[in-house]
Amino acid sequence: MKMTINRRSALAMLGSAPLLGAMPRLARAAGEIKVLNWQGYGTDEKWATEAFEKATGIKVVHDYFNSEQEMLTKLRTSPGAYDVVLINNIYVMDAAKEGLIQPLDTAKLSNFGDLAPALRDSDRFVQDGKHYASAWVWGLTSFAYNFEKITDKIDTIEALWNPAYAGKVGMRDDAMEAIQFGALATGQDINNPADMAKIKDKLMALKPQLKTFWSSEDEWNKLFAAGDYLVAVYWSGSASRSRKAMKLPVQFVVPKEGAIGWFDGLAVAANAPNPDGALAFINYMIDPSFYIPWDTNVGAPASANLKAMAGLPEDALNRAVLGDAEVVKRVQWMAPVTDQQRQAQQELWDEVKTSFAQ
Repeated sequence: MKMTINRRSALAMLGSAPLLGAMPRLARAAGEIKVLNWQGYGTDEKWATEAFEKATGIKVVHDYFNSEQEMLTKLRTSPGAYDVVLINNIYVMDAAKEGLIQPLDTAKLSNFGDLAPALRDSDRFVQDGKHYASAWVWGLTSFAYNFEKITDKIDTIEALWNPAYAGKVGMRDDAMEAIQFGALATGQDINNPADMAKIKDKLMALKPQLKTFWSSEDEWNKLFAAGDYLVAVYWSGSASRSRKAMKLPVQFVVPKEGAIGWFDGLAVAANAPNPDGALAFINYMIDPSFYIPWDTNVGAPASANLKAMAGLPEDALNRAVLGDAEVVKRVQWMAPVTDQQRQAQQELWDEVKTSFAQ
């Protein structure tokens, strides 16, 4: 059955479940796998890859991208180069139609049944009864601020436009994301805004606010640590990592206007050299034995595995904040866009950025 993420199904993801025991023993195999992902996004945690390699004999090699479009380009131009690819839900069906990823043999994923059905069986991942990606993690795109420099509690997206933070605001150079923030700030549907002119004017007003754009979590941390940002657009899981692993004074905000909801999957690339190794790695990535230490010791988005979420400490961000039904009610979930919509968004954003340079 096809399932689409909305507020009701998102709330259903918050249900609790008992924690799994030890990680199931993985089938031992030779060779290596190559993983394509954002740098620093879970799959390349040294302790995790070492544990996987010890359990399976499979060496894990990584390559990275800085945008979803770059990810798709790498898959197109290097067929047969990758085994596992991190892919946001709104791009899965496009990648499947292009033949860039292959259907999963879910029978080889022992943790698959523990995934939240609203994510696992979403029509963003499933077509004609075939799963083209395994739900992995979900979270929010919003913003964070430096709680050592800003002592007043922030509860509004208007912080990005607050003159008190002029020249100290950071955003990612991403057309879709920028327009979605403009939609939230102007009270519109992020997936189907009715007044693009209003969004354009709102984004134009960011000119005196912006310090610079960031493109990766590592870059965000460096700019924040250097004091370049007081307020900056960010991801919930990354904010948790920045605070735990980097010891930065980061306070993530889900403002009253709402936030952008997303969920990511792990897929097997078409013509993957080691598809069985890829499935073994995906199964490990969705296992509580990986996720709970990742979230607890490093910081992570929320897991699609209900048993993994139930195993977190009660004060963990992903239980205390993303587990709050009132917070989830304010979330607008990203939906796929057409090529025409993407082009229109890019053209508007390019026009806005041109005004910034003048």
